Amino acid sequence: MKGLLSVKKGVALAMALSSMIISSAHALTVYTAGPGSLAKNLASGFEQQSGVKVNIFQATTGKVMARLEAEQANPQADILISASWETAEDLHKRGWLLPFTSANAEKVPETLKSADYVAQGISALGIVWNSKSGTPEPKEWRDLTAPAFKDKVTTPDPALSGASLDLLIGLQNGMGNNAWQLFDALKKNGMVVSGPNAQAVTPVMQGAKAAVFGAVDYVTYGNIAQGESLKVIFPASGTVIAPRPMMILKSTQHEQEAKAFIDYVLSPEGQKMVADAWLMPARTDVAAKRPLLSELKLLPTQSDTGSERGEILKRFNTLFAQ
Repeated sequence: MKGLLSVKKGVALAMALSSMIISSAHALTVYTAGPGSLAKNLASGFEQQSGVKVNIFQATTGKVMARLEAEQANPQADILISASWETAEDLHKRGWLLPFTSANAEKVPETLKSADYVAQGISALGIVWNSKSGTPEPKEWRDLTAPAFKDKVTTPDPALSGASLDLLIGLQNGMGNNAWQLFDALKKNGMVVSGPNAQAVTPVMQGAKAAVFGAVDYVTYGNIAQGESLKVIFPASGTVIAPRPMMILKSTQHEQEAKAFIDYVLSPEGQKMVADAWLMPARTDVAAKRPLLSELKLLPTQSDTGSERGEILKRFNTLFAQ
């Protein structure tokens, strides 16, 4: 009898181990640049629908890319979701991406998809203003150079934020040399270059500063929903958007599961989760909780070469290092 029980226990253990191996074999690993709550909700929804577990690594785009580079000898990620469209373009040129067009991408504008990456959602850059700061409500970028905003403005560091660098490029493309006169005036008015977006917004939310020049909007919309005295302002002269590209890495060992995850994120259910995170959905047929592309004047962010982006960043850094 003991022998029979022992055999049964052994079979049960073997089945349990087999189940664990299968589960592990079908687990997806997604590297994503915030928002973390959105990533968790999408992972949970996909797991409930498909039975496939999703492991999430969430950090800034810089940290995500550093980890991806460090693991090239032994790739871990199946899917990458970046906060920078430039990241997807770079990985495409390097041949790292698996071509895939989801059937659910039909309602995504052509400018927000390619053969091997597609937008998860879109944010835009604007002025974030604390309405209790005692300063007049700004309407235009140049308003932040007024005496009322002396030493009261922050901006995300374009060396750490691809979207912030896109804003510099967009303003230069739209205004020419007047953009650099604007940046010089902001510098003379005491604008502080902070770290990533959150570091620029926090002192404004806390009241230590009055406004952010070029903040990513969805974080602030979330803060406003929680009762913070902030306002997002999109200047009529124009701004830039920051599409969040999703891509499957060519090194994936779970191609079908990865494709199914992209399908899920682009489904009406997945896109509603994107909208609930205060981003614009990538699909045009899903309702948003904030202004959409059609309500914004967009500045062109095309730069001919990567070196041009580097030159603009260098010029900005040199100006603010003075």
